[in-house]
Amino acid sequence: MDLELPLWFEIGSLVILSLILLADLLLILKRPHIPSTRESTLWVVFYVTLALIFAGLMWVFAGAEYAGQFVAGWLTEYSLSIDNLFVFVLIMSQFAVPRRYQQEVLMVGIIIALVLRGLFILAGAAIIEQFSWVFYLFGAFLVWTAWRQAFPGGDHDDDVKQENFVVRLLRRAIDISDHYDGAKIRTVVDGKKMFTPMIIVFAAIGVTDLLFAIDSIPAIFGITQSAFIVFTANIFALMGLRQLYFLLGDLLDRLRYLHYGIAFILAFIGVKLVFHAMHVNELPFINNGEHIEWAPEISTWMSLAVIVVAMAVATIASLIASSREKKAETPDAAAAAVAGEKGTPPSVEQPRTDQR
Repeated sequence: MDLELPLWFEIGSLVILSLILLADLLLILKRPHIPSTRESTLWVVFYVTLALIFAGLMWVFAGAEYAGQFVAGWLTEYSLSIDNLFVFVLIMSQFAVPRRYQQEVLMVGIIIALVLRGLFILAGAAIIEQFSWVFYLFGAFLVWTAWRQAFPGGDHDDDVKQENFVVRLLRRAIDISDHYDGAKIRTVVDGKKMFTPMIIVFAAIGVTDLLFAIDSIPAIFGITQSAFIVFTANIFALMGLRQLYFLLGDLLDRLRYLHYGIAFILAFIGVKLVFHAMHVNELPFINNGEHIEWAPEISTWMSLAVIVVAMAVATIASLIASSREKKAETPDAAAAAVAGEKGTPPSVEQPRTDQR
């Protein structure tokens, strides 16, 4: 379906979104702090509401199909962005970033992600326009990524280890101090200008964003081929990610099945891309270069339903499992407390005295 929005709407939307991101960044630079749960919740609700309003405007100007593609793309990118948070937590922990300045680090990471994804989107749109067979490659890549997501060889620590190569290069190339100087990138130590460890954190975040962009861009192109929808969906997915980081906090550790939900979404979109590639097939060694009409077409609304259900099931299952574990641990903790009061270690048997 050939979808078009008024040019003034596209330009105006990008200008307004850029101004919102700029205002958000200036707010962080002016008042670095640890946001409260209430503040984080309000910001997340604000950005989610803004995305839904944007979808409503698309419905008015271009119709339900356009709005549906945006919402499906936004939810896909949002779910993948939440997965980013796991790695961000590890990076912040590994480099001992003061919590007071973590907002600035996250905001810089978001800006880097937007730039990288913007370049990927332009390249992807150009490739898709010239070579329809690339959908086969995108589909196969997403199915492989889904398998890797569902059955990882290690854990998220592996993603951080991949960034050590960049960190080592930085340490060899420039002088880096041992301590932070607020949120500054440059500082003076014994009269010598040096970079602070913040430069390493920014590099690690940037590499992480690059890795996730490689996964996420093919996924959203499986939902829509509109570069404008792809880019705005990415913007809205990343807006509010900083506040979501502080809102979720320790809850991230409880979302143990989230990666299964994300893997299912990626596999589903991968299969959808392969079906679409079959419909527009031009490869001579597949069906003699003719379109394969029997391949099913998966609608935008079916994609949206699958994405919502997959994330809901993964989240609910994670919270139920976490709740059961917590309940199972409660009796053990109570037994330990009672044993402690009696002066007896809870898991050590009392030695028996032989009576003869």
